[in-house]
Amino acid sequence: MKKNKILITLSLLFITLFGYAQTGKVTGTVIDGEFVDPLPFANILVKGTSKGTSSDFDGKYTLELEPGTYTIVFSYVGYETKEVSDVVIKSNDVTVLDMTLAPNALDEIVITTSIKRNTENAVLNMQRKSVVVLDGLSAQSIKKTGASNIASAVKSVPGVSVQGGKYVYVRGLGDRYTKSILNGVDIPGLDPDRNTIPMDIFPTNIIDNVLVVKSAAANNPADFTGGIVDVVTKDFPTKAEYSISVGFGFNPSMHFKDNYLKYDGGDTDFFGYDDGTRNRPINRYQPIPGTFENKLLLNSLTNRFQKQLKAEQATSNPNFSLGFTAGNQYELKNGNKIGYLASASYKNNTTFYEDRIDGGTIKAADKNNYQPRYSLYTKGSEGINEVLVNALVGLAYKTDLSKYKFTTLHIQNGESSAGYFDQDLSQDNTGGAYEDVVKDALLYTERSITNFNLSGSHKLGVDTGWGLDWTLSPSFSKVEDKDHRITPLLVTQEGEYIINPSTTTNPTRIWRSLLEENWVFKADLDKKYELFGRPAKFQIGGNFIYKFRDFSIDEFFMTATNLTVPNGDTNLLLMNQNLWTPENDNGTHLVATSNNQTFKPSNAYEGEQQVYSVYLSNEFNLSENLKTVLGLRTELYQLYYTGETAQGDVYDRANTIDKHDFYPSANVIYSLSEKSNVRASYSRTTARPSFKEASRIQIFDPITNRTFIGNGFGIFDQDGSVIYDAVKPTYINNFDVRYEMFRDKGQMFAVSGFYKGFKDPLETVFFPNSSEQFTVANLGDATVFGAEFEFRQNFGFVTENLEKLKLNLNVSYIYSELTMSDIEYERRLLAARTGESIDNKRELQGQSPYLINAGFDYDNEDIGFQAGLFYNVQGKALEVVGSGIVPDVYSQPFHSLNLTINKKFGKEKKSSIDLKINNILGDERESLYESFRASDLIFTQRNPGTEFSLGYSYKF
Repeated sequence: MKKNKILITLSLLFITLFGYAQTGKVTGTVIDGEFVDPLPFANILVKGTSKGTSSDFDGKYTLELEPGTYTIVFSYVGYETKEVSDVVIKSNDVTVLDMTLAPNALDEIVITTSIKRNTENAVLNMQRKSVVVLDGLSAQSIKKTGASNIASAVKSVPGVSVQGGKYVYVRGLGDRYTKSILNGVDIPGLDPDRNTIPMDIFPTNIIDNVLVVKSAAANNPADFTGGIVDVVTKDFPTKAEYSISVGFGFNPSMHFKDNYLKYDGGDTDFFGYDDGTRNRPINRYQPIPGTFENKLLLNSLTNRFQKQLKAEQATSNPNFSLGFTAGNQYELKNGNKIGYLASASYKNNTTFYEDRIDGGTIKAADKNNYQPRYSLYTKGSEGINEVLVNALVGLAYKTDLSKYKFTTLHIQNGESSAGYFDQDLSQDNTGGAYEDVVKDALLYTERSITNFNLSGSHKLGVDTGWGLDWTLSPSFSKVEDKDHRITPLLVTQEGEYIINPSTTTNPTRIWRSLLEENWVFKADLDKKYELFGRPAKFQIGGNFIYKFRDFSIDEFFMTATNLTVPNGDTNLLLMNQNLWTPENDNGTHLVATSNNQTFKPSNAYEGEQQVYSVYLSNEFNLSENLKTVLGLRTELYQLYYTGETAQGDVYDRANTIDKHDFYPSANVIYSLSEKSNVRASYSRTTARPSFKEASRIQIFDPITNRTFIGNGFGIFDQDGSVIYDAVKPTYINNFDVRYEMFRDKGQMFAVSGFYKGFKDPLETVFFPNSSEQFTVANLGDATVFGAEFEFRQNFGFVTENLEKLKLNLNVSYIYSELTMSDIEYERRLLAARTGESIDNKRELQGQSPYLINAGFDYDNEDIGFQAGLFYNVQGKALEVVGSGIVPDVYSQPFHSLNLTINKKFGKEKKSSIDLKINNILGDERESLYESFRASDLIFTQRNPGTEFSLGYSYKF
């Protein structure tokens, strides 16, 4: 009898478990269609049953149902009711169904739709209802591109281009005018002098969407002009999500090459950081004695430096990557929910440029001589190994009226490079007689950033309409050049290799350190209410940003009693038997310092930046079809500098910029129909100089011989005359108009126009008589006109079988014109060639004249197959402004054609294989000097080759 009871109990338990295992879930988010916000406490019912639930604080809901086909009804008091039919629930599966409800002043009406159409139009509906000019990519759209990271996916957004495979530019404007933020808060990237975060660090499987904001509103920061790129990560998975991925990439131009260049580093290079092998071996304040002073100390100090100075040949490895994501949510006993998201990825990429070229060019004094000549021409081979590791962990806790979120992001990047270069160096910087120089370069740069983000979102009561959002986000970044080893040798006519300081400088060791901390606090309070009998929304908020930077350079120079290096083998210099010793009084040793001062105060500075912001905004409807958003933002911007010049000028927290400005904005949206809008907007924004640009620092590139010189206090000639005035912020007036029409199944059409008026734009410019020195200056005022066209169309109109094939096309045309300052115009007149007419107008530096993004993609979810062919190009842009005697530099169009193929396998399609071919056309990245009636000369040239990559991923 007891056994029977046990069997019955086990049978019931098995039946219960089996029955439970056969259920499925439908989950999603309910969105307020008026304000494009989550809609809490909406009702979700299964038609014809008593089953139902309500959305939580964040608009999310979950319903557990038996396998079958259902009709789901969404409703909310004062909003339209929507029914979604043919919702298929499968056992042990989760169906995602998002819904947007619009306010409805009439009696209840029922709008029947389907699950497919709703998911296809999710982001398009966000664009349609947005109060600003907005483009975006949903996770679903990113998935269709087959892109593994955001940089690859965002290319399809109208007016967006990607530079260097990682940095996103909007509307053809340079990095200065594009701002990248993460979850609504700006964080510094791996290059603190850029506004944009490198987008290749974010795997697509942790992204909800990427939003590109093109017109300002008061709640956005004022320091952007082209656009804001907001990367929004998943914060609260609706189901358990686990995945792993692995990928390999092969580039015939770079991989499995037996002449690849490398050098021995530390044991932890594989993980993206140096283990201390490259640490500075002596104290920066340690005096270096001469050969006639403390001889034992000189030998000891010299012997502490790493010995290898020349690259060794090896076989280059292919690229590879690993990735992992995990996320889930849990309901607590009190009804609240807690969730987490974790992601980690590792990338190891090898790049090999066999013919890297860098040039410096200057015009002849003879005005009848049209062809500039190289003052410096560098050509050589360079092997680069880059490791990128990133980890993101997020926790979210949600109650009925509040959500708290904590996210930690760490990015670690190590880049080791080894090169050998031939360099033609003009003796007098005029392109006359050349010296023949060879140069060994072993470089290592370690970068890292750690960001913490603690945020809260609250509904201040169920029916009050008040909401509060706040964020505290500190970031800590580090960029260290560790033991850059540059060993140049002059090649004599007799074929000897010699150390020649007057021509090439001594063998040099460089350490550069940049430490920066960034603190952001922002708070936004909003109130939904009625104005003129229609929905309205009032917002007030503010934020505070504090940044501090500590930058320093340590340099050590070496020489030898015998300046000849046999066969140019620089590794011989620091071999033990070749070191200078007191006994033989012969060999290689450190160059003695003058005044017992190794570290130069002019090689360091501290920067401090504070931004205080407050804004007001009101969104309201003047009529049923006319929405208006008016706002005013005010920002107090203060920049401080501490440093010392080579001439002995000392700055102790000098206030270089102190500006309090107002930034008004207005956005008007007129709905011609349910699916089409006309938009118009105005805003005032700014662009500010970076710490480096507003400093007095000089940063030398040891390979190209180019030096960047900060312009925080003006740049003067030896006679005291002004070369360039000190940099100041740029102010921009922005006007936008747009017509957009949204159609079924993700199809749309949009045409936009914009105008931007720049006062004192910041531009990169050469020094008057040197192509090896450049800085940043305000060179005049500029205007920019532009038009954008976007078209998304499937081929179902040809035949139903082609409905899954789509064309995505967007084209931007931009015209820019800058009126030169008198100084620039006069310099160009003085350097004009015979017959050359000089106008005081030119293009705005960094502005591309056109952008084209086009792609065909085929997506068949039934068989789990997706393929896409994507083309992107950005027009020629003025990269560095010439000085008359130094020609202008233009970045040339890079024609990028990429193929992606993705195939899913298995009954539940949890496994997938990706095949990608990047740069099918094999185009080169090139920037050229352009001059009147002259052949173009090379500024920079790199051949990225064509990469074939294969990836596998599995979702648990």
